[in-house]
Amino acid sequence: MLDLATSALRARRLAEVEELRLAIQWAVIQGHPRDERDPMVTLGGEGTPPVREHAIPELAMARETHPVTSRALMADGLDLVHRLPATWAVVEAGDCEPWVARKVAVLSRALLSEQVGRVDRAVAKAIAGHAPSTVLEITRAKVIEADPETHRAERERSRHERYVRLSRSDEFGYRHVIARVTAGDAAWLDAMVDRVADILGTTMGADHNHDELRSLAMGWLARPVDLLTLLLEHTETSDDPAADAPAWAPEHIDETVARLTTLPAHRLARLRGRGRLFVHVTDEALRTRTGVARIEGVGPIDVRQLDEVLGHADVTVTPVIDLRERRRVDAYEHPEDVKDHVWVQTGGDCFPFTPRTATRGGVDFDHAIPFDDTGPPGQTGPHNSGPLRRRHHRTKTHGGITTRVVGPGRHLWRTPHGQAFLVDHTGTRRLSKDQASAMADAIKDGVELYFTPSPMVPP
Repeated sequence: MLDLATSALRARRLAEVEELRLAIQWAVIQGHPRDERDPMVTLGGEGTPPVREHAIPELAMARETHPVTSRALMADGLDLVHRLPATWAVVEAGDCEPWVARKVAVLSRALLSEQVGRVDRAVAKAIAGHAPSTVLEITRAKVIEADPETHRAERERSRHERYVRLSRSDEFGYRHVIARVTAGDAAWLDAMVDRVADILGTTMGADHNHDELRSLAMGWLARPVDLLTLLLEHTETSDDPAADAPAWAPEHIDETVARLTTLPAHRLARLRGRGRLFVHVTDEALRTRTGVARIEGVGPIDVRQLDEVLGHADVTVTPVIDLRERRRVDAYEHPEDVKDHVWVQTGGDCFPFTPRTATRGGVDFDHAIPFDDTGPPGQTGPHNSGPLRRRHHRTKTHGGITTRVVGPGRHLWRTPHGQAFLVDHTGTRRLSKDQASAMADAIKDGVELYFTPSPMVPP
């Protein structure tokens, strides 16, 4: 049945490819006007041929779709063939999801012909192995790199599309607050809501879950004086940062304001919520202020947008981890430095075909080989650990799936019915049973085994 599922997947992809081919061929056939009153439209990006506008609805009728849907299909197909040929080759082979390639075409449509090649080369390398969200993140990053000026203009235009809206009240008197804000404002708002929720958790008892406390914290943001009082009452002012109890608590608002005006600047910083961001950026991008930075949970941004995210915050920079170290500990619990090592080395959730969008705080650090209390020392470390979302962790634990770390950032997965996959920095690749067995046996002797992909055989 698993083999049939894989065959059905490929058949469905190739059927979608055939739909794209038919739309492309229709565009070719309808590439010339019948007379001077027959309008031509360019559906794709620069470099794609024009199409008779009136021919589009006829194709839509044959496909039993709205003309807008068929128009989008033709535009995406033309972009893939004329602007993204390397990506189109992967799509034609049935090795990736056509809808992901179509989304890449949409995201890169505004680029000029000489710019879009950068996107094509990067996507063609990633689209067959990485999760769709990872491929689209790569696309957005390359689009920014290819045309930073247009990106900045679009960013400026989008500033005027920010908003805060309220939904209708439900039958219980609750409403949704929906906002579009900058990534920096969102990070600060989230940190402050968490800060207030943590305080409320200590003052309101345990009869509230964290999401409920965060909702209550949002209400406190609308009462600045009350909020300031709450924060000051729970802000450490002692010279000893380890002290737990507040040094003072104001009796009324006047005293609160008076103490606020005399509070030293380094104490004022403690009023802010605290957050932790993982920013991936090269030293050259920081030095030249050109290029792309990637923020976990946000995605790729122009490096000059970092100041919007960080603002005027007091920033603590964590030193770069030397991934050549192979630290091992005897305890079941992962120390924080080991977690950091595993996280940076793996780059996200290591479950097959999963998006790399998980944050460090949203994963469990799982022992690939289960920890044995009576086993040998040094069972916990980068050699035997991988980050997994809780759902994937449960699947591994209870679904009969096994995994092994077969090299730095390389995770071998095997299912009860003989399927095998390798997850590494290139994405997820299917392995044969013999390859998986050889890889698992080699790592027992400290040998990392790599397989060279077979050359493509021309049709």
